[in-house]
Amino acid sequence: MSVVINTNYSATVASNNLASSNAMLQRSLNRLSSGSKIVTPSDDAGGLAVSMKLSAAAKRQGAVSSNIGNSVSYLQTQDGALKVTGKVLDRMSELKTLYADPTKNSSDLANYDSEFTALQSQLTSLVAEKFNGVTLFGSASLTVAVTEDGSTTSAVSLAGRDLAGTSAGIGALTSSSVTSLGSSGLTLSAITSAIQNVATMRAQNGAEQSRLGFAGELLTTNKANLEAANSRIIDVDVAQESTQLARWNTLVQAGTAMLAQANGSAQTALRLIS
Repeated sequence: MSVVINTNYSATVASNNLASSNAMLQRSLNRLSSGSKIVTPSDDAGGLAVSMKLSAAAKRQGAVSSNIGNSVSYLQTQDGALKVTGKVLDRMSELKTLYADPTKNSSDLANYDSEFTALQSQLTSLVAEKFNGVTLFGSASLTVAVTEDGSTTSAVSLAGRDLAGTSAGIGALTSSSVTSLGSSGLTLSAITSAIQNVATMRAQNGAEQSRLGFAGELLTTNKANLEAANSRIIDVDVAQESTQLARWNTLVQAGTAMLAQANGSAQTALRLIS
């Protein structure tokens, strides 16, 4: 092999190897310090694209879960109003029965009418109840998305409950024509029908709460699975990467030592010409 001064092939090779080992060492350091397997897009371009989509889907799952929680709160508030309505109707039916007592004088009946009128006002107030500005009772329904893609086919519809309605609500008791317990339009049958209507509304409300509860449980499971899938793509395996770090660290130290040896090999030429 020729002895030359201008070109040191061994030093060049050692330098290239050292640069490569140092680059890999820096990548391991970046991965371990960030906890991410993909520090730059060049590390895994395809994996980064998939990870971004999975991460966005998981965040949407969380947002939908929050929306479902708000809808459940809406239904719980609605049921609370219906529960109070039922109690008011119970008292009205009791007053109607007491009002039919033939031993009551006109003053007694007027006292019963006074309470009945107050209860009518309370029913009117309950019908107008709202949740965060959204009317609790009416004919319009609400649609709640329960999937992160906003699919309408699996959305839950919260049926409108026309509490003020005459046939399906309590409108027969709050009508302007009903001014007292003795009004011709106010019968015990009308009160019991109103109680049945409220009971049906509460049953429907409970069914909707039950469905939303299961939908929320599914969202929680799906979100956890999406995060696990994303973790397999983006998160660094610390045990594996720390092993690589030790390897590249050793190679960098060895490469540095060998580069120093290669740089000193040109000294052989000096001995020949001295």
